[in-house]
Parts: sequence; C-alpha cells; structure tokens
Amino acid sequence: MKIHYLQHVPFEDAASIKDWISKNDLRASCTRFYAGDPLPQIDDFDWLIVMGGPMNVYQEDLYPWLTEEKRLIERAIAHGKTIIGICLGGQLIADVLGARVFRNAHKEIGWFPIELTREALTLPLFDSFPQRMIAFHWHGDAFELPSGAMRLASSEACPNQAFIHGARVIALQFHLESTPQSIRALIENCADEIVAGDFVQTPEQMLAQSAACATINAALHRLLDRLRALPPSANPVRH
Repeated sequence: MKIHYLQHVPFEDAASIKDWISKNDLRASCTRFYAGDPLPQIDDFDWLIVMGGPMNVYQEDLYPWLTEEKRLIERAIAHGKTIIGICLGGQLIADVLGARVFRNAHKEIGWFPIELTREALTLPLFDSFPQRMIAFHWHGDAFELPSGAMRLASSEACPNQAFIHGARVIALQFHLESTPQSIRALIENCADEIVAGDFVQTPEQMLAQSAACATINAALHRLLDRLRALPPSANPVRH
C-alpha cells in the first residue's frame, strides 16, 4: 500500500501519522507545496492524506497550487482512493465535493470536546471511539456538508466537525495527529491567530494538556487500521 500526503507548510507535517506508517512498514511519499514539489500521478498512491495549513481554500490567487491540489483530490475521489483530510485538508475535500467553506462564527484553537453523531457510532470505522472526546483544534474556517455525506462529529463552536463521503473519503476539522512537538510548532508559527475568544486557549493552556496527544493519536491509529482493513473499492471510476 502506497501513501502520499500533501504538506502545505513546513511546520505542519503528518506528525503521528508518520509513526503509524512506520509501525506498519508502509511506503510513503510527500508533496511539499512550500518547496515546489510536484504532485503525484494518480497511480502513484493508494491513500491520499491532505494536511492542514494557515491558508484558506479560496486563496488561489495567493497560492496558485491550490487549483492543482483540488484537481488531484477530485481525481482521487473519482478513482476510489482512500482520502483523509485534516483541517485545511478536510475543507479542501468539502470544496471539491461542492460544499461551501466559510469563515466560522468562532475560531477554535486548543483542546475542546467533540461529540460523535449516532450515525458515526454505527460505523465499524468508529466503533472504538467514545461518543465524546477531547480533540485538538486550530481553525477559523468551517465547511458545510457535501451532498451525500454523513456528518460524523460536532462541537459547541462548530456543528460540522467531520464527515464521511462514500466508504473511504473522510474530512476532519480537528487534529488527531497532533504531538507535543507539532503543537509547539503551531504556536511558534501561528501565534498571531491566538486571539481572545470563547474557544481559544492560551499557549500555556494548550501545552499543559499535551499529554492528551497519546489518547488522540491512539484513536487516529485505530481509525487508520480500520480503513486499511476495508476491502478494495468496487466503485467504478467516474469521468
């Protein structure tokens, strides 16, 4: 199985996803947009993981590579690939699927609870998740649900925290891959986003709870294990 991930900025990499890849002796490659790396061909990967970043999905004028990235995601969906989008990555998936991405009423930065929907808890992918769990967040935008998608989770600040489209396309607003190191990197590089708000923690509050990374990483790894166990997609390629 070949995994390719898309990294938008140097300080927001695959974090604990790389640990899961290494533990399972899988092949991985990466496009670093900030370094000018080329995008892969559609046959070069089985899984596409789209990471977060401080840019917005609608900023193609500032980040022209967003246009090509969206085309790759669209082709990957059509070819039945497994796709996971995290934060910006989830918003890009939503955009490609025709849903609106917009400025949320609240910034959500720090450790806040999410609640899985009843529908999510019926899916084998999420059967080991608690209905309510603390996750790490760092976003100001949000997405509407694409047509045909199932909402998976919500929070007080953001009603659409996650969705699944088909059997193997998953978008998450929150971060389960975060490690203490990746949280420090976000704080160091995106300090200007830490403003007063009902759902914005201070750097000290975020770092004080970083032991929770072990719990969210374990949840993410269980999800990845279950995705890996899915039978090969029987969906026809849509042109």
